[in-house]
Amino acid sequence: MFDILIHGGELIDGSAAPRCRADVGIEGGTIVAVGDLAGMPAHRRIDAGGLIVAPGFIDCHTHDDLLLLQHPAAHPKLQQGVTTVIAGNCGISLAPRASTSAPSPLDVLGHSDRHHARFADYMADLHAAQPALNAALLVGHTTLRISAMADLDRAADAREVAHMQAALREALAAGAIGLSTGVYYPQARAATTQELIQVAEPLRDGAGLITMHIRDEGDAIDDALREALAVGRAVNAPLVLSHHKLMGRANHGRSSQTLALIEAAARAQAVCFDCYPYLASSTMLLPARVAQSSDVRITWSRAEPAAAGRSLLAMAAERGIDPTELARRLQPGGAIYFAMSDEDVDRILTHPLAMIGSDGLPHDQVPHPRLWGTFPRVLGHYVRQRRLLALETAVHKMTGLPARRFSLTGRGELRPGAAADVTLFDADQVLDGASFDNPVAAPAGIHAVLVNGRVALLQGQSIDDRAGQVLRRVAV
Repeated sequence: MFDILIHGGELIDGSAAPRCRADVGIEGGTIVAVGDLAGMPAHRRIDAGGLIVAPGFIDCHTHDDLLLLQHPAAHPKLQQGVTTVIAGNCGISLAPRASTSAPSPLDVLGHSDRHHARFADYMADLHAAQPALNAALLVGHTTLRISAMADLDRAADAREVAHMQAALREALAAGAIGLSTGVYYPQARAATTQELIQVAEPLRDGAGLITMHIRDEGDAIDDALREALAVGRAVNAPLVLSHHKLMGRANHGRSSQTLALIEAAARAQAVCFDCYPYLASSTMLLPARVAQSSDVRITWSRAEPAAAGRSLLAMAAERGIDPTELARRLQPGGAIYFAMSDEDVDRILTHPLAMIGSDGLPHDQVPHPRLWGTFPRVLGHYVRQRRLLALETAVHKMTGLPARRFSLTGRGELRPGAAADVTLFDADQVLDGASFDNPVAAPAGIHAVLVNGRVALLQGQSIDDRAGQVLRRVAV
């Protein structure tokens, strides 16, 4: 007898294969049967008539490190059908950290009264917290730098590199799946290519992967991509390029060139990228980003909390000062930057190497809507409304593809023996509800979410927010 039988739905299994009519039988946390299971006994039956039955979505680019330790009443990822997250991206991880202080850019992760001097300490806390979602974790290069170096405005010396290597090895032994970098940010910008290669040495030959927020996403993006590709090649580690995009009007349309560069590299090394379905990015408040943006919205400001949610350009006009100068006065803080083009977003999103990642910042006062809307937006806006992607292809980018790239064995597909992470959604109704004016809003069309065989969400209501597991990398 099945514990749960999902019956009557159309199955999209995550492999990019065409959908089919099939039922799913679950025992414990595992899928044990897929096919015509009519009449089979089950303790609980879920009617999926009129719905798509898909693997739980994998958010392959998050900053959910602290959120995983918490249990919000309405979880922004479960609401979207996400069952697994990759945390610790962009060089920024919650551990290892020697104190509770959170200098930029670590403050984008939120503030906690507990620090984790070793990655193993964070893993222990995460196990104890019983997270709502499955989590695979990266250790951040910037976090390692802050722990190892007193002066971040230079490249690391041999002693500091050795310190970071040791911390990375400890993190890998504790369960981290790899390293992330963020040399885009001031605190890591002085790191040389050689420093990145040396720190990444523990990842060599499949011991872990590396995700990279590259050094430049505007005028110098080609050189930045070549640097990232060189780091991956040097240590023979799988490489994920973080949130690929082109920033600034002068660079609109250049994605055809950057994608060709990545495609050429992919013929000789393991490389792919993630992206999100929006024209605006969001990160720490950086005055240098203001000039290349058509608008900038403040997501939080310690200097002036009331600025959150407002347009920086409108505020600057009201006060008769330069927007870049106002950005300096509002630091530290966060912002949304409108600096991309539809053409590039479309081309990147539909590329075969593209996976979907939200890059949401759950602790911003007024966050980017991608935190709540990324996955339903792809399914509703890009698949149903604009028909840029087949539904099976979109689901693959959210499930089977990231599971393979991040070596999440037994995840990302609906098949016997796989983990029972399942999302049921209405393909005719699914759509993001979050917007830039109303960023904390649940999507439509997500009917049910199962995490490891437990019903976590049903018709928008939280049922079980302790069903997640910490996932460890399996070398391939």
